[in-house]
Amino acid sequence: MKYSSLLYAFLGGAAVGCVTAILFAPEKGSDLRARIKRMLKERGIDFSDDDVSELVDQITAEIEDSKA
Repeated sequence: MKYSSLLYAFLGGAAVGCVTAILFAPEKGSDLRARIKRMLKERGIDFSDDDVSELVDQITAEIEDSKA
C-alpha cells in the first residue's frame, strides 16, 4: 500500500507540473486553448471552445489559490 500511495503522489505531482508548464508557456491564449483542445481530442475527449476556456480558468484559479 505504501508504494501505491507514493506512485499516486508522484503521478499527481507530474500532472500538476505538466498543466502548470502548459499554462505558463510563452504562448498566446488562443493558441494554448487550441492545443489543449487538440490534445484532448486525440485522447477521445471532445470539448467545445467554451469548455476548454472554462477548464483553463478552473486550472488557473487552482494554481492561484495554491500560491496564496
